[in-house]
Amino acid sequence: MSVTALSVPNHVPPELIFDFDFLNDARLKPDMHEGIAELARVAPPLFYTPRNGGHWVAQGRTVLFEIARDVSLFSSAAQTDDYKAQTVRIPIGMDPPEHTAYRAVLTQAFSPKSMTAIAPAIRTLAVELIDKVVPLGSCDFVASVSEPLPVLIFMRMAGLPEERFAEFREWVAAAVGSYDPVERQHVFDKVTDMTAPLVRQRMEQPGSDLISRIIQADVGGRRPTFDEVQSFYLMLFIAGLDTVVNAMSFGIRHLAIDQDLQASLRKDPSMIPSAMEEILRRYSIALPGRQVTRDANWNGIEFCRGDKVMLFVPGAGLDPDAHLDPTRVDIKRGESHIAFGAGPHRCVGANLARIELRILYEEWLSRVPQFGIDPDKPWRFHPALVLSVDALPLVWQPLGS
Repeated sequence: MSVTALSVPNHVPPELIFDFDFLNDARLKPDMHEGIAELARVAPPLFYTPRNGGHWVAQGRTVLFEIARDVSLFSSAAQTDDYKAQTVRIPIGMDPPEHTAYRAVLTQAFSPKSMTAIAPAIRTLAVELIDKVVPLGSCDFVASVSEPLPVLIFMRMAGLPEERFAEFREWVAAAVGSYDPVERQHVFDKVTDMTAPLVRQRMEQPGSDLISRIIQADVGGRRPTFDEVQSFYLMLFIAGLDTVVNAMSFGIRHLAIDQDLQASLRKDPSMIPSAMEEILRRYSIALPGRQVTRDANWNGIEFCRGDKVMLFVPGAGLDPDAHLDPTRVDIKRGESHIAFGAGPHRCVGANLARIELRILYEEWLSRVPQFGIDPDKPWRFHPALVLSVDALPLVWQPLGS
């Protein structure tokens, strides 16, 4: 179907219409980020696509950064008004100033000090998972390492039953893989039904886990209510069981392809933090949304109340106007990135994600011999609200063979 056959609002000028389907675009089929880099070269920094119900796409770094910070016009709260907003509002579905007090609860829970305290547990699990596959000479990195490592860490932090690992991962895949609010709400309902008894138990007998800390937090001089804790739990559940999995997978995939960088990091592990940040820029994964709160002229562009805007963070990382030769991974680049977002909704779990990624790179590179992509087994991926890796087959020469 051509763009001309699809509905475009009258306020959108022709020069800002670009046919892009973030779920099914042909550019994304061979390699998602290569396709996104092409999109960044040929489409405007901010454009309107009639696909998926019609929405704006902010892919330029500058325009995305500005929209993310302009919460009065580009709202996180308004976008949830269509379906059971109360189950998804806290804190990601709020705007300042209401958002601020709730955000502070998570900022404290995920502080650098708190996350550093769990680093030994992360390292222990990473070593355990990696040592299981080293003698085999191959593995599906997703199933063996990048999925269980951050997911089990989060489940332990949140007091979730580990025996339901596979079931919960299916729920999250359905939530982030769908653009249908009804389908996503179905998942949200299952999560809140599951967590309700856990929350009640912690409210009666708090422990030391993440949810107990949230229950005992101060929100404007009071403790959070049951419904508020449920909303916190839902947001953390969706984020904690998905995003870092894919960040790890894209990162290790790059090292499997870029043998020179792999060798350099083995030789000098002190470069791992710089490499980690550059890889996050090159392979950003999140596609959060906003909704326009009022009719407005913003930087010369007309918006109407109710317009939906996608913050296409992977495009910002590959913006040729912001990064010289953006597809090249250069760990000496020294440029900042917005892989964790910008503005008041910048990812609250960034401290945890960075610790998990750093430890994963350190332990994988120190324990696994030179590795590469398995030529006989293709990697599998899919675009969604979080760009996802489904399988990453790797091979190496087992030690002593």
